[in-house]
Amino acid sequence: MTKYAIGVDFGTESGRAVLVDVTDGREVATAVYPYSHGVIDEKLPIPGEEIRLEPDWALQEPQDYIRTFQNTIPEVLKESQVKPEDVIGIGIDFTACTMLPVKRDGTPLCDLPEFRRQPHAWVKLWKHHAAQPEADKINETARRMGQKWLDRYGGKISSEWFFSKVLQILDEAPEIYAAADRLLEAADWVVWQLTGVETRNSCTAGYKAIWSKREGFPDKSYFKALDPRLENVVDQKMSRDIRPIGDRAGGLTELAAQWTGLKAGTAVAIANVDAHVAVPASTVTGPGRMVMIMGTSICHMVLGDEEHVVPGMCGYVEDGIIPGFFGYEAGQSCVGDHFAWFVENCVPAAYEGEARKRKIDIHQLLEEKTARLKPGESGLLALDWWNGNRSVLVDVDLTGLLLGATLATNAEEIYRALIEATAYGTRVIVDTFQQNGVPIRELVACGGLPEKNKLLMQIYADVTGREIKVTASKQTPALGSAMFGAVAAGKAAGGYDSIYDAAQTMAHLKAETFKPIHENQKVYEKLFAEYLRLHDYFGRGENNVMKTLKKIKAEVLTGKD
Repeated sequence: MTKYAIGVDFGTESGRAVLVDVTDGREVATAVYPYSHGVIDEKLPIPGEEIRLEPDWALQEPQDYIRTFQNTIPEVLKESQVKPEDVIGIGIDFTACTMLPVKRDGTPLCDLPEFRRQPHAWVKLWKHHAAQPEADKINETARRMGQKWLDRYGGKISSEWFFSKVLQILDEAPEIYAAADRLLEAADWVVWQLTGVETRNSCTAGYKAIWSKREGFPDKSYFKALDPRLENVVDQKMSRDIRPIGDRAGGLTELAAQWTGLKAGTAVAIANVDAHVAVPASTVTGPGRMVMIMGTSICHMVLGDEEHVVPGMCGYVEDGIIPGFFGYEAGQSCVGDHFAWFVENCVPAAYEGEARKRKIDIHQLLEEKTARLKPGESGLLALDWWNGNRSVLVDVDLTGLLLGATLATNAEEIYRALIEATAYGTRVIVDTFQQNGVPIRELVACGGLPEKNKLLMQIYADVTGREIKVTASKQTPALGSAMFGAVAAGKAAGGYDSIYDAAQTMAHLKAETFKPIHENQKVYEKLFAEYLRLHDYFGRGENNVMKTLKKIKAEVLTGKD
């Protein structure tokens, strides 16, 4: 009898479930639930009230995650006609760091009437960047105290990470911090809702919350130096019981079984991160191959046999992606979002009209027009920091730049320059890994962008000088989560006893690849050299005009000098 697993992928704008045949990785059915409140970045979604958010905030509604389970899993069961008893396991992945404060029973504070109007009671999404002052304090304190763990994160903790957001809550809403019995990743919270048991996963703990397999969390003396009120934050608000990925978190409760239509007791895997879970689903279970999860942002994931300090990376964690390896992570904060911003704000009406007339997507039209241009033909160069820089500068206060525009510059030229900018950003990351002892021979891409834009993939191959392979799955993170769900169920139930075994049969690549074109490479080498000049000039402190402009903007918007 064929057995199945379900992977649920919680993204930035929606959640999706994929029902997978565990014998070969075939994706039998898919369902998507667009979050009812999406990304909350302007005001709280409270009817009749105008509670505005300050710049750089990004929140979500936790009940949207429950609605994802309630809508997508019954839908894939209905579409596939698979019997609930033949689904042996569930795995989930989540954007990270996405965190929230809850009560001891798991109730989110924002669900309680007394805290509904307090922004700090809501889920802080991964791209909540308002905790930069707190991140600066975390880094300054760590350097002053000679904390060795800072090297694991490339020398900087990001404003996106867990303790930056915790410290912001404590600084700006101490009553919320006091009311929160638990502070945890949304990834762990949704698994808690499925199983009735609170668990903490090693992936988010390691990459986002300064935990390591060998040393645990930083000593209490560090947290006390950061803020005396934080001295016991781990023991009071978190947990030292960190579970490895691949473990079984528990079984579905009766309530979760009602939400999903599955059988109570169905195995649920320990939570994982969307980018990290995509690595084995991309056939990568060893060193030398970088996985790029390409969507609104890009996460760059690499496995290594040895421990190396790589400046500006997001972090490395022993056993963080695949048991037996150091898992390295880097990333770019603005990729798909970059192109969406351009389409929403800068495309001429004539282009929109042409796309409608031809009944094609505006991005498809722009790709067609852009493909007619040769590398360097536009005379443009851009920096890809429209949403800050994650790697290797780790600075959310950096902003975008377009250089070389004239009155003859057109939309497709700008569009191509933006694509090239993101490719240069990836090249910086690849080169930084290479220069610091982590070899990268090949790139494997997954996510929405490789499916939608072949020109973009060719430009990445030309700029990086490496062949790029593409995963066969259109839902690689969800497939990876289903693979971990099959591992949580175990071989005896029809699944697998390790993620290595699951990857051998459930993960596949497309036959099509993207190889560098020599003539294009020669031009891009020249352009990349100029990109690096701008990258260092604006990004490493020689000219802080971007930060000055952002500061002036904040002063004007808030009325604070």
